[in-house]
Amino acid sequence: MADVARQAGVSKKTVSNVLSGYPYIRDSTRERVLAAVDALGYEINVQARILRSGRSGVIALAVPELGQPYFGELADEVLAAARRQGLQVLIEPTGFTREGELEALRVPRGRLVDGLVFSPATLEQADAHLLEGLDYPLVLLGEQIFSDRVDHVTMHNVEGARAATDLLLDAGRRHIAALGMLHAPTAGSATLRFTGYREALEARGLEVDARLLGWADAGWHRSNGARAMAAVLDSGVEVDGVVAFNDALAIGAMHELQVRGLAIPRDVGVVGFDDIEDARFSVPTLTTIDPGRREIAEVAVDLMRRRLDTGAEQGPPVLHVADLRLIERESTPPR
Repeated sequence: MADVARQAGVSKKTVSNVLSGYPYIRDSTRERVLAAVDALGYEINVQARILRSGRSGVIALAVPELGQPYFGELADEVLAAARRQGLQVLIEPTGFTREGELEALRVPRGRLVDGLVFSPATLEQADAHLLEGLDYPLVLLGEQIFSDRVDHVTMHNVEGARAATDLLLDAGRRHIAALGMLHAPTAGSATLRFTGYREALEARGLEVDARLLGWADAGWHRSNGARAMAAVLDSGVEVDGVVAFNDALAIGAMHELQVRGLAIPRDVGVVGFDDIEDARFSVPTLTTIDPGRREIAEVAVDLMRRRLDTGAEQGPPVLHVADLRLIERESTPPR
């Protein structure tokens, strides 16, 4: 710590405050200290910190998987937000399994972490009681479970899917496929995004055509988007638009459409959801919904920081819904 202080031109106390997440530090000072930490390869002795203060300065992030681009990019955002707050992050993929998610809730990593940011995919509303009575701060992400006992950061799923569908309807498309349907009884985001899709159709006097629903029970990956698109096309139904429940499905669907000789967006307009980096580099570039991933990460870490500073029981739980944006690119007809 003394070496870091000399490198940054500050006191050891200032270094300690930065690494402990003390909020009243100038941004320029914090950046100098963190740059010195990087340059010198300084690593905090977590065990010593726990013995001294009872806190490790480490939080856990539990997500279904990192191979799905949304969760990988969310993890990057959480890491960056935590770093700005003087926290380190232990990332724990739960493998889209109930066992993995229950394990993440069990005092993460034997008390080496101070709190948990948790994005469940398999736990259901009936499991909400598992989130109560924990003796560490918990910030919940996503739409799988809602509880008024813990801080929760989520997104506008219904509104986002409706905006995506409306964009195609406004362009005169009337045979719009929805890709990402799940047979699971509590499908979280899939159910909410289908609701937005259905509401947009019904508002124009259109009914949902079951032949236009593409199922992706094996996961929201590119390959399953291609398979779901193929199944819809093979049914013989007319398709002039696609709303995919995430960008990976949309990119897979665009591949399948182009393999079959369909031009995007002339023949079929495509809209995704999540605004992952690949959406800006697909061919054509992908119109998508930005659900506020950076905001979700920053608010989640800020809520965690506040709970760590004031105590998990201080103040009522917060429900925060991130802003969304419709980002129009080349995969939809220009308005």
